[in-house]
Amino acid sequence: MAQKGLNRALALFGPLEARIMRVIWSGQVGERFTVRDIQQEMSELAYTTIMTTVVRLAAKGLLHARAISQQKAHEYRVALTPDEFVTRSSRQDVAQLVRRYGEAALIAFAARIDGLDPDQKKRLRELGKQ
Repeated sequence: MAQKGLNRALALFGPLEARIMRVIWSGQVGERFTVRDIQQEMSELAYTTIMTTVVRLAAKGLLHARAISQQKAHEYRVALTPDEFVTRSSRQDVAQLVRRYGEAALIAFAARIDGLDPDQKKRLRELGKQ
């Protein structure tokens, strides 16, 4: 995973969520993990603090949760990579800007695109096809 993409994604969180997602996305807790696994990596934080934050991250669609049979605990796994999270967040932010500013936002985006050099425009077109 590219460090730049990870840092860009983590910058979209508050401090605690960013710390927890760094542990998760860096693979320190494995592909499937519990709150206890995260706490072992972040022993300075209370279990309930981590649990509350992980539940919120799951509610935001960043993690998939599954109850562990015959236990109160849940098992989690990543739902979005850092790049997928940045893409989703940017699309949500753009939609909000367009709702708020209407055509003025679209004109601003168009002007920004017009100011790019040909190589940057080509790269954007290629990225848009993915």
